[in-house]
Amino acid sequence: MGAQTDLRVGRVIHSPDCLAEGARHLARVEPRFGHAISATGPLPLRLRADGYEALLDAIVSQQVSVAAADAIWGRLDAAGLTAPGAVLAADDEALRACGLSRQKARYARALAGAAIDYAALRRQPTDEVIATLIAVPGIGRWTAEIYAMFSLGRADVFAPGDLALQESARLLFALDARPREAVLRQMAEPWAPWRAVAARLLWAYYRVAKEREGIR
Repeated sequence: MGAQTDLRVGRVIHSPDCLAEGARHLARVEPRFGHAISATGPLPLRLRADGYEALLDAIVSQQVSVAAADAIWGRLDAAGLTAPGAVLAADDEALRACGLSRQKARYARALAGAAIDYAALRRQPTDEVIATLIAVPGIGRWTAEIYAMFSLGRADVFAPGDLALQESARLLFALDARPREAVLRQMAEPWAPWRAVAARLLWAYYRVAKEREGIR
């Protein structure tokens, strides 16, 4: 079964069949994607839960290794400091003891107090989702796009500010330099309505080419 389509949100990825459908489309519109698919094999679904904890985890993970982010989250969870009410009630010392910097503690409180209707986000167009999320301090456009892509399953969202995507595009398209965010966003326009599959494919190709993870 292919991706489900909602008139407001567009296609929603929910299974490997969706990725296969998107990959076939991409190979038709851009032959170099066909080369990438032959190098990577089937693409990972990478869908995650949506909601407050997904975004708090994204804040925790900013600018630290996967191992460090996992350790910080483990300490927050053990201390009972992951729920919004608990984060709002905690002082800086309690959050810092778990490994959050002062800035990340501020971001965590901002998210906890934002009162986002996460269920409503599932029914909103991607542009509205991103606008809602980036209004929260500590959540940039990259984080919002990743949330829309993996937590909401949006099929036509892209994250051109991602350095691994930029580097993968440089390699796959034999560019002299990494395309900047605005350039890569424009490059990706012909890949609609499957830009989230293009992103998965570029990340997979990056791992093959660089033999290391592109994103967490």
